[in-house]
Amino acid sequence: MTSGRLLAVGDIHGCRDLLVDLLAKVRPQPADRLIFLGDYIDRGPDARGVIDELLTFRLSHPRSIFLKGNHEAMFLDFLAGRNLLLFLRNGGDATLSSYPQEGKIRIPQEHLDFLRNLDLHHETEDFIFVHAGLRPGLPLADQQERDLLWIRSEFLDSDYDWGKTLVFGHTPFAAPLLTANRIGLDTGAVYGRTLSCCDVRSRTCWHAP
Repeated sequence: MTSGRLLAVGDIHGCRDLLVDLLAKVRPQPADRLIFLGDYIDRGPDARGVIDELLTFRLSHPRSIFLKGNHEAMFLDFLAGRNLLLFLRNGGDATLSSYPQEGKIRIPQEHLDFLRNLDLHHETEDFIFVHAGLRPGLPLADQQERDLLWIRSEFLDSDYDWGKTLVFGHTPFAAPLLTANRIGLDTGAVYGRTLSCCDVRSRTCWHAP
């Protein structure tokens, strides 16, 4: 048990400058643990730069947790030759354009390793962190990957209580959603709004810009 903060960061979507700005405001300390909620890529201008920043951040903050979002899943499918149009129609073209090398698209191995080793969820004594949400009525161990990455209305419209606070991204809100047992942190950074971080214990939030 550490005395540090337990911090969660919402969907970044290629907005590297906002990520740098947000981390400068939060000023993570060695005792803190940061959980990034997925969707690092697509739609925004610098997907490659975001992953570079996260890899650099992980070196100085090795306790950090990086969750998989549906956009990382789509990118991995695309790279494996599956569901090509789904990726491209959901902002994947912006991700590909951030990886030019000699007229081709080349993804560094370090980035591929990062994408392939993302966690689907993270659980503590009081919190469950996941990209999109959970299917009501099922314990965490029985959840399906598709729901963890994609679920929306079935989760958002339910008042089911898992006995812990759910911290999630995926669905954009105008401001962080802070209810008795849910914290939603996708605040639409890539749509010209803000990138948000929350100390989930104190519910203190920071935003960039």
